[in-house]
Amino acid sequence: MRSLLPRPVLDSDDPVDAVRSILKRVKHEGDAALFELTKQFDGVDLAGLRVPDRDLDDAAASLAPELRAALDVAVGNVGDFHRRQLRAPELIDRPGITIKAYQRPVKRAGVYVPGGRAQYPSTVVMTVVPAKVAGVEKVVVCVPPSAEFGGVAPSVLGAARLSGADEVYAVGGAQAIGAMAFGTASIQPVDVIAGPGNIYVAIAKREVAGHVGVAAAFAGPSEVVVVADSTANPIYAAIDLIVQAEHGPDGLAWLITWDEAVADAVCAAGETLLETSPRAAEIKATLAATGHAAIVDGPEAAVAVIDAIAPEHLELQVHGAEQLAEQVQNAGAIFCGNYSPASIGDYVAGPSHVLPTYGSARFSSALTVADFQRDHHVISVSEAGLAELGPHAQVLATQEGLTAHADSIGIRLADQR
Repeated sequence: MRSLLPRPVLDSDDPVDAVRSILKRVKHEGDAALFELTKQFDGVDLAGLRVPDRDLDDAAASLAPELRAALDVAVGNVGDFHRRQLRAPELIDRPGITIKAYQRPVKRAGVYVPGGRAQYPSTVVMTVVPAKVAGVEKVVVCVPPSAEFGGVAPSVLGAARLSGADEVYAVGGAQAIGAMAFGTASIQPVDVIAGPGNIYVAIAKREVAGHVGVAAAFAGPSEVVVVADSTANPIYAAIDLIVQAEHGPDGLAWLITWDEAVADAVCAAGETLLETSPRAAEIKATLAATGHAAIVDGPEAAVAVIDAIAPEHLELQVHGAEQLAEQVQNAGAIFCGNYSPASIGDYVAGPSHVLPTYGSARFSSALTVADFQRDHHVISVSEAGLAELGPHAQVLATQEGLTAHADSIGIRLADQR
């Protein structure tokens, strides 16, 4: 079914070649490439790459009271949710062998925060807070500077301070990913990179994966699937489709229903809402290119289409939404009921809004503390344990033709006799 459903094309040669060229420049030219590319793409001639700590403090202190309150709520809820993901060390104690299992954070994590059309302090919260909860020593933020501010937007800097970011750099695009992966004179390399971005950023992360850890989610252009039945409010469904289209031309918005009258009502509501939208032309153009409505036979068929799309956001504005959600296999985040718009998840619910896109929900999930940690296993075997388990290991090693492996056990067993 996936081959029959329309999807945005992300694998054309031009973006990949362009990204590889940028990454190569950053790897070999370092800071000089970052300054030149920032001036070229962002229109900002920077004096320095790192934002001074005092600028973070000043930005946090100057936040409007209502924005400060909203960020405090977001930081609190995101921190509370992600602290519940932390696992206590485990001890497995069997006769003759003990195994200690625990998690250790990476030392340096880099998070990418998009810029350009808008500023996203929420993404700072949704990436920095999970990393700090995971125990990362240094969390590095890269964000494109804005020509409007001559640097990074104050709201983003304030969010960085409130979230606990350690370093902030005015660098965006594929060049920021390259800087965090390879390092430059100004930016030390990180161990893991996370965060959403445009197609250039997403491809850059894919290109450096292996050289540096990359969070599993392919965080590219935003997408939503809204499933609606006769219990849905057409205006709610329509505005939530428009929300995704508002992200830009690559956004993907799907309406799925088994009632043609619902489809008609949602489309009509969307036309009405766009009459007063200041960005109506852009949103209509996006919906014309990547907005789709699917009429299916019923809830079971809707789930089949959902799983084939594997959307970043899934809204179930249907009767029995929670029960239907249990049947879904592939989705980044699921929102149940008429009063659970994806926008709540974008800002204040608690789980990170960095979610898998472009169908990658088939094999990856939302950003969690695990993306910033590694599992460690400490294995201790007694003489009695080796006597019991060793012969079985010898059999397997011999079967694989690895005689030294078998001998490493056999020599010890011989000494016990």
